[in-house]
Amino acid sequence: MSGGAGCRDVAAWLDDFLRVGEIEDYPGALNGLQLEGHREVRHIGAATDACLASIDRAIEADCDMLLVHHGLFWGGPAPLTGPAYERVRRLVESGMALYSSHLPLDMHPEAGNNVLLGRRIGLKEAVPFGSAMGNDGIGVMGTVAVSRDGLADRVSKVCGQKALVIPGGPERVSKLALATGSAASLIGSAVAAGADTFLTGEGTHHSYHEAMELGINVIYAGHYATETFGARALAERTAARFGATHSFFDLPTGL
Repeated sequence: MSGGAGCRDVAAWLDDFLRVGEIEDYPGALNGLQLEGHREVRHIGAATDACLASIDRAIEADCDMLLVHHGLFWGGPAPLTGPAYERVRRLVESGMALYSSHLPLDMHPEAGNNVLLGRRIGLKEAVPFGSAMGNDGIGVMGTVAVSRDGLADRVSKVCGQKALVIPGGPERVSKLALATGSAASLIGSAVAAGADTFLTGEGTHHSYHEAMELGINVIYAGHYATETFGARALAERTAARFGATHSFFDLPTGL
C-alpha cells in the first residue's frame, strides 16, 4: 500500500477541496487542521463528532488522522480541563491528527451532507438553497413525487431513526428543501423559495407553530443522523487521493 503523506499535506488538500478559506462559519468552528499529528497518514478515520468515544475508536483502529464534522472547539477559548483535556491528551499521546470541517462540509457540492442526503432520498433537479453566516447555498432544494408519509418513511430508513413530522403542508410532496443539522431557522426561507416541505435534523419548540401557520411540512430526522454522509464521503475521497485506507466510526446519539 502506498501513502505516507504528512497531516499538513492532507490538510492542505482538504482546505482546497472544501474551500475552507472562502466559507464563513460560526465563531469557534476553526475549520481545518485543529490538532497536528506526527504520524504518516496511512489510515484515515472519520466521525461526525470529535468526542472521546470517536477519538478512542480511532485510536483503537490505529488511525493516523481523524476527520470530523463537529470539531474540538466551540464557543471560544475554554480551559483544558475535564473531558476537553482528555480529548486533547489522547490525541497528542496517540500522535493522531484531527481535521474538522463544519459548514464547508455541509454545503460541498460533491461530498456535502446536504447533497448526499438529498441523493439518498431521491431528490431530483437539486439546486442550492438557503443562507447561513453569509454563505448562499447552505442547503439544497429539488423535486420529489411522494406522499408526506412516504417521504417520512424514506427519510427514516436512510437516516436510521424515525423522523418526526410537522404536517403543516400538503399530503403530497412535490418540492423539498433540506439543510442538515439544526436548521429550523430556514423554515421561512423554504416557504419563500416555494417548497412545500422542509427537511432538517432538529428544531425548536416554536418551529411547530411556525410550520403550521406558514403551511409547510417540516421533517426532523435527527441532527446526528442527517450529518453522517459528508464525513463518510470525505474520508473515502481523501483516502483515495493519498493511497490510504479509511474507516467511519458510527456513534449515533438519537438526537
